[in-house]
Amino acid sequence: MKELSLHILDIIENSISAEATIIKLRIYEDIKDNLLTIEIDDNGKGMSKEMLYKVLDPFVTSRTTRRVGLGLSLTKQAANQCDGDLVIDSKENEGTNVTITFQYDHIDRAPIGDMADTVVSMILTNDNIDYEYLHKVNDKEFIFSTEEIKKLLAGVSITEVDIIAWVKEYVEEGIENLHKN
Repeated sequence: MKELSLHILDIIENSISAEATIIKLRIYEDIKDNLLTIEIDDNGKGMSKEMLYKVLDPFVTSRTTRRVGLGLSLTKQAANQCDGDLVIDSKENEGTNVTITFQYDHIDRAPIGDMADTVVSMILTNDNIDYEYLHKVNDKEFIFSTEEIKKLLAGVSITEVDIIAWVKEYVEEGIENLHKN
């Protein structure tokens, strides 16, 4: 995949399939220590120990629409190629945590991608889920929470065109501010 945001969306799709009601996405750009970390936590149904053991095999999937599950194995391969790793921790009926690390300045590391579009896609995929997005660059951080926005909207759908446009702009500005000196 050309951007890490596509890997992120694939993992979030797994969280949605696992019936998560809360999904937390955290991105840490630690330029000083040359480390990029992406964490995705959900409160979905989790995986059995047996499935957790096999989940990185590309020929293992819980989906019934196809017999291969390349997403996690491709993400792990991308991380490994950049002196990083992918680690999954999951407990049945509790949820799953996926942590992906990369050497930040590795020549083969794909760009993070358009996180504003990623956040909008997450919301539009299932607006009943509460999403939290934290993005940190060294000591600066940006946080976006659909739970907070939904409270402010007082019953208006977060998927309304004007609101989604605002979300995209808000996230774009937040990320842009993280990268300003």
